[in-house]
Amino acid sequence: MAKRLGAENVGTLGGEDLKHSIFSYEIKNRVRSTIHSFMEQCIKNCPTGKIPVVIVHKHKDSHNKDLVCMSLKDWEQWNGSIESC
Repeated sequence: MAKRLGAENVGTLGGEDLKHSIFSYEIKNRVRSTIHSFMEQCIKNCPTGKIPVVIVHKHKDSHNKDLVCMSLKDWEQWNGSIESC
């Protein structure tokens, strides 16, 4: 994953999982997660030619703290290759 994202794998000792000049990556591996079911619904309802994006809002919290989720494949196609700076 580090190579794909142009980052350095520093693991748990460095605080963040992947070190990058722009992004701080925390990588999670789960058997199940609610966000995946949200994304499946988003993909199912997404019109052809559009990019499915899920916004997760925590009740009574500021929308500035909402999370934006999209597939890594879509992120790479939309954003281009992320090179380490």
